[in-house]
Order: sequence, then C-alpha cells, then structure tokens
Amino acid sequence: MTSRPDIVLLVLDTQRVDRLSCYGCSPETSPYIDALAADATIFRHAASPASWTVPAHASMFTGHYPSLHHTVQSYSVLPKTLPTLAERLRDSGYFTAAFCNNPLVGVVNNGLRRGFLSFLNYSGWLTSRPNQIGVGSSLIDRYRQWFKGLLTAIVCRIQDAFARSEFLLELSFSPLMVPFWQTALSFKGNTAKSLNDAALLLTQRRDVAEDQPIFSFINLMGTHMPYDPPRRFAAKFAPHVRDNKSAQRYLHHFNSDIVGWYMPLAKALDEEQKVTLDGMYNSEVAYQDELVGAFLEKLRASGRLDRTLLVVCADHGDHLGEKQFIGHSLSLYNELIHVPLLVRDPGGDFPRGTTVERFVSTRRVYHTLLEAAGLADESERKLTLAQSVASDADVGTAFSEGIPPQTIINVLRRREPQLLSERRIDQTRRQARGMLQHIPHRNGPAIGTTPFGVAIGEELVKPKTPGREQLHDDRRRRDDLGE
Repeated sequence: MTSRPDIVLLVLDTQRVDRLSCYGCSPETSPYIDALAADATIFRHAASPASWTVPAHASMFTGHYPSLHHTVQSYSVLPKTLPTLAERLRDSGYFTAAFCNNPLVGVVNNGLRRGFLSFLNYSGWLTSRPNQIGVGSSLIDRYRQWFKGLLTAIVCRIQDAFARSEFLLELSFSPLMVPFWQTALSFKGNTAKSLNDAALLLTQRRDVAEDQPIFSFINLMGTHMPYDPPRRFAAKFAPHVRDNKSAQRYLHHFNSDIVGWYMPLAKALDEEQKVTLDGMYNSEVAYQDELVGAFLEKLRASGRLDRTLLVVCADHGDHLGEKQFIGHSLSLYNELIHVPLLVRDPGGDFPRGTTVERFVSTRRVYHTLLEAAGLADESERKLTLAQSVASDADVGTAFSEGIPPQTIINVLRRREPQLLSERRIDQTRRQARGMLQHIPHRNGPAIGTTPFGVAIGEELVKPKTPGREQLHDDRRRRDDLGE
C-alpha cells in the first residue's frame, strides 16, 4: 500500500439527483450506487457551479467558480495561470489518467486535458486506446505512434472547429448529419469500455511504478441524450414504448431533433411524452448503474477499493420537460444544479454511512482531493468537503452561475428569436443556494423553495459578448496548447 491513496473522480455526466434511489427515486434505478452510498458519506444538498459541461468541469478541476476561471464557452480556454487538479497531482508524483466519454472535455482543445499523463478519449471520430504512454522500440512501433499522433492532431482540429463555429454547429444539427455523429462520432462514447480500462489501470497498474499512486478521472455519458438503452432496461422502466407506436414516433423524433435538446418548449409536454422521456432516462440510469457496479466490484475484488479515495458526482442534471425546458445549459433550476455527491474514503475523514445535510459546491472536489494527496495549503484545506458545519468556510452556501453557451444562443436567436426573448435564456445569472439564515435576500423574496432548499436572490448579469480582446486571449491560449 502506498503512503497516499489512489484517487478516483467518477463524474456521471447529466445525472439527475432525483433519479438515483439513494436520493429518493422510486422506482429503484440505482442499486449499485445505492450500496456505495450506504458505505460512504452522501451529500444531500450538493450544487454544481454551472449548468453545463465546460464551466462545471473547469470548476471541479480548478476549485474556482466560473466567474473566476472564465472557461464558460465551448471556445474558451482554461487560463494557464490556474493550475489544474491533474497538474497538481502529477507534479507531486501521481500517475494521472483520464477515461473520458464527453467530447467537450476529451475532444475540444480547451485546456481541461492539462496535467494528464494518459488521456483516453472514447468519443469523436478517432478514439484513443490504451496504452498511449509506452512506445515500442522498433522502427514500426515508432512510425505507428508518429502516424497516429499526426492523424489525431488533424482530426482534433476538425472536431474542435465544430465546437467553435456557429455554421458548423448548426450544420451538425441538421437531420442528415444526426445519424453520422451519433454513430461514426461515438457521441456518447463507450461507458463499458472506459470503466473496464480504468479498472485495469487501477488493479494491474501497468506502466505505473510499484509505489506510485494513481489519479483516475472518469466521465460517463450514459444518461445523456439520445436515449437508446438495452431492451431489458427499457422493458422495466418504459414498458409502454414497446407496443405504443405514438410513443415510439415521439422518441425517434426526440432522439433526432438535436436543436430540440436546447430549445425551450413552446408548450408543455403531454402526459405520454413526459412518461416516455422519464422512462427512457431512468432506463439509461439503471444501465449505467449496472456498469458502475461492475467497475466497483473489480476494485473490491482486487483489494484496491479500500485503498482508494472515491468521489462520485455529476457535473449537472437535465431537464425532462419541467418548466418547459429540455436538456441543460439554459437555466439554473434545481433539475440542473442539484447534483449527487458521494465520497468513500479509506482514511476516515469521511465516515461510512454518513449523511451531510448542509449545502456544498462541487467546486470543492478540487480542495478535497488535494487534501487527500497531502497537497492542500491552508486556504485550500479550509474548503475540503470534510470540514464540519462549524468550520465550513462557505458557511453552508453554494453559488451557481448560468452562462449559456453563446454558439447555442446565436443559433436559437436566428431560429426562435421571440421564444428566446420571452424566456430570457440569453441572460447571465448567478444564484446562491443555502439556508436562509446565512445569506440575506438580495433581490426581493426567495425565488423558489423545493426539497433541495431555497434559491436565494437570483442576480441577472449583463451578458457579455466575446469582444476582440477575449477572442484574442482564447486564440493565444489555444496556441499555447499546440492548436
């Protein structure tokens, strides 16, 4: 056993907290994660700093809110002045490896891959495969590695362009392109393979020094749209779809209507549509849960689970028709911001079978993992999730900042300008969540009480269109990354 634990950060991309049984979901969707929660510390009121992938991951990787790390658009690049979690751990001797299924993290050249000695990507035109660290000694091996690197660089430039170009993004939304990127581009990646590859690294430790700890970041996209779970899960959670032609037509249209994943609804879903989406989403949750369970069992059987600090969380949730929204990124409602957070700790800082009721931000994953590795300074130590209520530097509050993706907003502005204006979804927002005694109301009465708690005093911030200086900074950062 090494003196420092292995660390696993498992991000369940787009996982709604209310669809996990350990957070009260009925029917039972997540028996394996439930079992983990019973053997871990579960945070009942965790809030994501942002409502979509890029700013949410940047916050977990830097410990800062989006307004401080400025990585808030698909074309943004993380400032080099902010060291990432992987960089800190790598520089201290950890073997840092990523197993990523989200193209906005694993494909787009935005700096989120910084610090990883191995970054395995399972989405996009050209997925990476183990092992990309070791290079054979023969001339053929070296040529193969060189050619793969050249091909990867070319493909990455093309894929990166789709994230930054409104024209290419809108082209990818067209019905003719959807089957291509859903299959050839492996949009949702490969959950089973990524978990198996991560388990192999953690248990067999190939190309890792005997006494070297490992940091593994794993991103899973199983619950993200489109929905196509194995039949046995759909039969359990959405049985009506099998024989209901109307539900099948709606599901087919929904899975193909990429713009619809971002567009606010002009009217509420009818009962059949809502039941269909709920059932198919729950089916994906249950399937992914089974795969996560198999991953955990491999670690347990090898004895590695009890030597690993394991954090399981989501970057954000998803709308399934509530408040006439679909998808994520355009609101700060609890469906997106309230996320699951579990910590299983071999060191005892997070007692097994414990529930934490206070509000916390998932940006504090950064401070928590640094502390586990013995790297946190005094200011960072104050923000570890292991802090008691009395010593919590955030005094039981968490902020969420809504900076909608500008490329999406521009597409919607051309297609549905009136709907965009009526719903004010192009506005930048900042919300505080917590107990009322901690924060005074800033803009009148509380804007919503739910089982998650109270969202206190939403602020509307004048949206910023990227000016010449910002675009220049992003271009310079991409150049620094070798783009």
